[in-house]
Amino acid sequence: MKNNSLGTKILMALIMMAALAYFGVQAFLYFSDPLTTTLAYSYQVEEGSDLSGYVVRREQVLTDDANGLIQIQKAEGERVSVGGVIATAYADQASFDRQNEINALTAQIEQLQYAQEAALGAEVSLKLDTQIMQSLLSYRQALAEDRLDSAEKRAGELRALVMKRDYTYSDTEDLSTRIEVLNTQLRELRSQAAGSVRQITAPASGLFSAVVDGYETVLTPEILPGLTPSKLAGVQADGAVRSELGKLILGDSWYYAAAMSAAEARELEKADSLSLHFAKSIERDLDVTVDSVGAEENGRVVVVFKGRTHLPELTLLRQQSATVVTRAVEGIRVPKEALRMRTETETDENGAAKEVQVTGVYCVVGKEAVFKPVEVLYNGSGFILVRANGPEGKEKLRLRPGDEVIITAVDLYDGKVLG
Repeated sequence: MKNNSLGTKILMALIMMAALAYFGVQAFLYFSDPLTTTLAYSYQVEEGSDLSGYVVRREQVLTDDANGLIQIQKAEGERVSVGGVIATAYADQASFDRQNEINALTAQIEQLQYAQEAALGAEVSLKLDTQIMQSLLSYRQALAEDRLDSAEKRAGELRALVMKRDYTYSDTEDLSTRIEVLNTQLRELRSQAAGSVRQITAPASGLFSAVVDGYETVLTPEILPGLTPSKLAGVQADGAVRSELGKLILGDSWYYAAAMSAAEARELEKADSLSLHFAKSIERDLDVTVDSVGAEENGRVVVVFKGRTHLPELTLLRQQSATVVTRAVEGIRVPKEALRMRTETETDENGAAKEVQVTGVYCVVGKEAVFKPVEVLYNGSGFILVRANGPEGKEKLRLRPGDEVIITAVDLYDGKVLG
């Protein structure tokens, strides 16, 4: 009995020692060969300078001697031709209310006439259903973008479509009677409104903006080349410049004036291409050129950038922070620790063998480590941007976004089997 008990204890001790030895070996292998990886992905780095300045446009403040109520007819950034209607002036509140009734009656008559001409066809009803769905989506998008002016317009279009759809269920003779009654009411209202409503038109062609901030006469394209940093810092809006009608932005160009060091300005003038990224309002980078560089003052100058695109999206910008981008680098981002060098033997044109140093990263392909040559494009803080430099036709050796890149490992070589 005692022998059996002793044998059991010895067996259990041996099993425990074997288990401890196994886990000890595994721990040693883990800490002696700590394989860590990460995924490579596409990335872009922009180099440039942060600025603070003013957006300048050629602007004309709209004025009119109209008394009473004014209703703007154009949206922010909407293009207006010479003689185009900008606003409607009403003599009093009664005239304004009467015009709203006229607009409502006109829309209702148009809807009834549409239903009458459609002859209640199933194809027309289906077309209206499609238009209603598209209008709903547009209305929802305008609300999501917080464009209340656009949302109000979409809502009016949606109401009109729904009314048309509703009228397709009415009898044709009944529609004719209702149209005749509404036309009579419309004529009476127009007769009453004669002389109490006036349209205000554009004196020139341009983009409409409802905001007048007082800089329209202070910051003009003509004064920009002579600005110094002290003059730009002292710019103030003219409080006497006001308008209920808004303004017109003339031409297709815009400017951005900002103070910066003279050394940075010289570098900008040498750049092949430049782009501005504003902190607000517009997400995309805007292509610009250096229009002028002012006189130096205490080592600083005013640089004026000129742009010719996306002006309708910049109508509300004035004093604005921005970044001027001098260089944009796109590549595949990997950690710096993943970059490795290895020696390869190449044959030159004379048939002589020579050793060269090849830069690359090791990637996990299946269960093996595969060396993929790369070219370093940008050296950042803790990372690098690279592009594949492997031979054409051998996709296995070309680094791509999504590859599993090895960061740390011991005794790495091409073809090493990874545990």
